[in-house]
Amino acid sequence: MKRLLTVFWNELGRIVTLLPPFAVMVLAPFAYALLYPQPYLNEALRDVPIAVVDQDNTQSSRELARRVDATTDVGVALVLPDLPSAQRAVYERRIYGILYIPQYFERDLQHGRASPVALYADASYFLMYQRISGGVTAVARAFGAETETARLIAADVDPAIAPAVADPMPLTAEPLFNPQGGYATYVLPAALILILQQTLLIGVGLLATLPGARVPRDPASGDRLMNALQTVSGKMLAYLVVEAVILPFYLVALPYFYDLPRLGSVTTILVLAIPFVLAASALGILLAAVFRRPLSVQLATASLGLPLFFLAGFAWPPEVMPEAIRVLAAFVPSTPAINGLVGVAQLGAPLADVRGPFLMLWGLAVLYGVLAVALEATRRETTAPTLPRAL
Repeated sequence: MKRLLTVFWNELGRIVTLLPPFAVMVLAPFAYALLYPQPYLNEALRDVPIAVVDQDNTQSSRELARRVDATTDVGVALVLPDLPSAQRAVYERRIYGILYIPQYFERDLQHGRASPVALYADASYFLMYQRISGGVTAVARAFGAETETARLIAADVDPAIAPAVADPMPLTAEPLFNPQGGYATYVLPAALILILQQTLLIGVGLLATLPGARVPRDPASGDRLMNALQTVSGKMLAYLVVEAVILPFYLVALPYFYDLPRLGSVTTILVLAIPFVLAASALGILLAAVFRRPLSVQLATASLGLPLFFLAGFAWPPEVMPEAIRVLAAFVPSTPAINGLVGVAQLGAPLADVRGPFLMLWGLAVLYGVLAVALEATRRETTAPTLPRAL
């Protein structure tokens, strides 16, 4: 126990006094918290510019264009006479979609015949395509149902029955756990966990490779395995103490600051975060043993950032990943941590409902911790002093 406390205070002192680890483990998370969410603060795209090509030029076609422009998703930036003019505007990036209303639109609509409109949207920017497609489709469906209802009432259909005939299955969509339907609410909670993991991996790797990383050996102590266990435990305890300040800021304070959904218990969030910190810290110790030099650790962990982002399963669905990739992703602490912490913090799940990710994190913490202890014990064996032989 004495050795564990010695290692703990030594490692904690190195975190505070050595500038590179202090910058990565303490300063960088606060800088990321300020800068990273800025592009997502608007949550959702609004008033995506499109052009309207109205070949009918009737009251109904103008009303349809007016209603499209009135939505929060789409804004009519140009009214052009023909498709070639609209296509040029798309190529010039002045607009991102074209609503084409054909000739005889009103006549066919009022006679109960199909009166299709054409929508051309730029799918190279998926968020814009989604907004344009969703906004115009909702308006077109509502406008068509209203016109058909008015036509049926004019044909002496009961006004109470006409709306059900025109639109027999109305759809009401309610975004759960993301009331604004925004991108920030979706991406930020997972990205913050990845940032925590990345800063831990780099910081722990630097601490393990910079001068003074090893605690002086105690000549009187003979149990090599116990000494290795206390050394690794003391270091991981120091990392846990540092993260005890960072984690509540990231997982509790930032969601309030950026107005993200927060339904989970603070206690449950922090309990789930403990094995995540331990697993990421032990993995950082192992990476440092592989790369051995501070610069190599920084380059390797930085280059792993983007692959780990995609392996996490929120930027790209894990269901469409190859099985081997999904198995590999399960050994990265951020993967179960994102599933568990997002489930608790945003969806309000109790700990029992996320026991799978919780147990997975503890399993990774034990696995990487045992490997780190075995590595430390092996290192002590290779550096043990050689006693002179008796003559």
